[in-house]
Amino acid sequence: MSVLNSLFNRATLGTRCKTCLNLAISRIKLLHNKRELQLKNMRREIFQYLQTGQEAIARIRVEHVIREQNILAAYEIIELFCEFVLARVPILETQRNCPSELQEAVASIIFASPRCSDLPELMQVRNLFAAKYGKEFVSAASELRPDSSVNRTIIEKLSVRAPPADLKLKVLKAIAQEYNLEWDSSNTEAEFSKKHEDLLDGSNPSNLRGPVGESSVDMLLPKNGLPGSAIKENQKDQMLQASIPSVNNPSALMSGISLEGTKRVEPLSGQKGGSPSDEKAGTSWTSSDVLERARAAIASAERASAAARAAAELVNVKLHRQASNTKS
Repeated sequence: MSVLNSLFNRATLGTRCKTCLNLAISRIKLLHNKRELQLKNMRREIFQYLQTGQEAIARIRVEHVIREQNILAAYEIIELFCEFVLARVPILETQRNCPSELQEAVASIIFASPRCSDLPELMQVRNLFAAKYGKEFVSAASELRPDSSVNRTIIEKLSVRAPPADLKLKVLKAIAQEYNLEWDSSNTEAEFSKKHEDLLDGSNPSNLRGPVGESSVDMLLPKNGLPGSAIKENQKDQMLQASIPSVNNPSALMSGISLEGTKRVEPLSGQKGGSPSDEKAGTSWTSSDVLERARAAIASAERASAAARAAAELVNVKLHRQASNTKS
């Protein structure tokens, strides 16, 4: 009786596996044609963005093009593996363990099944393999253990990581060449060559200097011959050392400036013969004035940051509208 049950189970497993694999192959062929048409339209949109000078949008959309190309390539490999396993279903039925020549194909199908939501038949094949070879075999392929034998190209094409900058630039150039567009890629190359820390305000010490090489303390000090320019150089250096490490923290900037020795500022040596009003102004310039100017500079920076965020939101709204108009 047990022999009959085992033979019946084998026949059922083989029949169900063949049915699921045939359905998966047919669905892959349909999706391949559909995705090829979508990819062609996406590449045409990027060409239009490059043609109209909207390189910022093209640099973002090219990631979707690369993702679509990777899925198409993965579908082609999965289809070959499905046909390979389908032709050897009788061998799977007769052997208890997975044959060595089928391990790569079976493991690749198991790995790809949860990552290809458009192919539900692959999940059914995965469940059949789990019933045949055990959950440990399926877990090894899903988790990419060293002995899983999953195809490396499948792993790369189904990866969710962002594509590298050189690949995005290569695809953009290929699209421009495909549509015979003379595109100057220097701006995009410069944008891709930027490091992440260069795009953050305050991460580079050179950002702490003014347009003419002034330090942050120089920009806080009074200009145009006001008596504040008479601060002694040693006091100025102390203030510079106290403020630079705390630029990203306004409260630390306020607390980092030393108040000692700043109650009364001496006028310049060349101004001994100055007017009484100058001497009076020179003696009344104290640390509280410096702090007030520092607070004003920080408030101005906060307003500029708010304006930049508002501008970024406006750009996002415009891009969303353009994308909606393009789809319609």
